Amino acid sequence: MTTAVIRYQTRPEAADENQRLIENVFAELASTAPPGLHYSSFRLADGVTFVHVVDGEGLPGLAAFQEFQRGLGDRLAVGPVRDDATLVGSYSSAVVRVNG
Repeated sequence: MTTAVIRYQTRPEAADENQRLIENVFAELASTAPPGLHYSSFRLADGVTFVHVVDGEGLPGLAAFQEFQRGLGDRLAVGPVRDDATLVGSYSSAVVRVNG
């Protein structure tokens, strides 16, 4: 299975809203728990760069993900750039974390 890594920068004034929408995706994932989906999202130290790592199916069907994508173009300053990646290794203590 291929893992996708998506990276982009938001406009500074849109970064907090972008994070809020991502947090909504994780809230819906917590309640629906689609099998076989591994998804992580990061906001980098510059405050405007976001990186998403997704392996598996299920995100496009989520209402919160559709809402996140709906206005994405208006929030972006750069990107998105998508790269396929091959997993070399992964570890998780099976704890779901949402930092907000």
